Amino acid sequence: MSTLNTMDEASKLELLQGQAEIWKQTFSFANSMALKCAVELRIPDILHSQNRPLSLDEIASKINKSSSPNTSYLHRIMRLLVHNKIFTSTTTTSPDSGAGDGASITLYGPTAASRWLVRDSNELSLAPFLLMENHPLLLSPWHQFSACVRDGGNAFEMANGAEIWDLAAQNPKFNQLFNDGMACTAKITMHAILSEFGSKNNGFEGLESLVDVGGGIGQTIADFVKKYPQIKGINFDLPHVIATAPEHPGVSHVGGDMFKEIPSAQAVFMKWILHDWSDEECVKILKNCRNAIPEKNGKIFIVDVVLKPDDELFGTSRLAFDLVMIAHTRGMERTESEWKKLLEKGGFPRYKITDIPTFCSIIEAYPN
Repeated sequence: MSTLNTMDEASKLELLQGQAEIWKQTFSFANSMALKCAVELRIPDILHSQNRPLSLDEIASKINKSSSPNTSYLHRIMRLLVHNKIFTSTTTTSPDSGAGDGASITLYGPTAASRWLVRDSNELSLAPFLLMENHPLLLSPWHQFSACVRDGGNAFEMANGAEIWDLAAQNPKFNQLFNDGMACTAKITMHAILSEFGSKNNGFEGLESLVDVGGGIGQTIADFVKKYPQIKGINFDLPHVIATAPEHPGVSHVGGDMFKEIPSAQAVFMKWILHDWSDEECVKILKNCRNAIPEKNGKIFIVDVVLKPDDELFGTSRLAFDLVMIAHTRGMERTESEWKKLLEKGGFPRYKITDIPTFCSIIEAYPN
């Protein structure tokens, strides 16, 4: 920095831009915290339920009718969310505002982004996933990254004293938070699969049975059975997860361990399962999948991220999600070449990848 006075203007500008980038990255956590605040206060629900933009006072009155929310704090949080294009803002005049003729007032409205944060409807929503990922138990492992790089180990276990699956088994509230977060992403993914992949690729036509490995409370397989009534659905997960699963028509719940055995079916479906585990563990799971399906017409569907160069739409988020795997599991997101090697070792020499309009892709793999 002592040479700053000797730099030309272009070098000074480049250095200043570098400084600005570090400031931006340092406070990037504020974006997710502001989003969490908005979701907890149900601000997206408030704005999407109206047919017009609302003032700050109107939003505040709908947040809590029994108290007086701090509108100064709310204004500052909304200002960042507007800057990040989560909400819109317009300035107009309000002759009856009590501040004199021509007094300005800011009105806030929804966007396509805030639609994904609505909670009080049956629409697709990422709100439960946002709340899950920003829970203190899931944030604390991020502080263990340097220790993981230095010494190895499991970041989540370092921070919380147990692996994520064991903590969910021990803590009903955390288990519910986790299940809700997974269920909302499953709903979004299934909408893309059934409306795009299922309708255009006919990948599920003719299937007689399908087992959803790590299927949670069974909503995903229930959606399959509803769309394809000929399918016998099997929801397979750990016993403590199955214990909370409701009944679904045409679906049977099976508790067990995918590292030991997977229920037999014509096809296996896995959404966001293999990315949670190391290559060695994935090979074990894939071999169990191979044993669970028939030789001739069996196949597996893997719904996971496929990392790609020059991915403008989800690229940054997918790379960040790879770090989520360090924070929460022993897994990783993978490139196509990494998936190919994994599948071959697991007994699936043939595969094809289909992109769908969501965060993940579909990998169909065959035993011959």
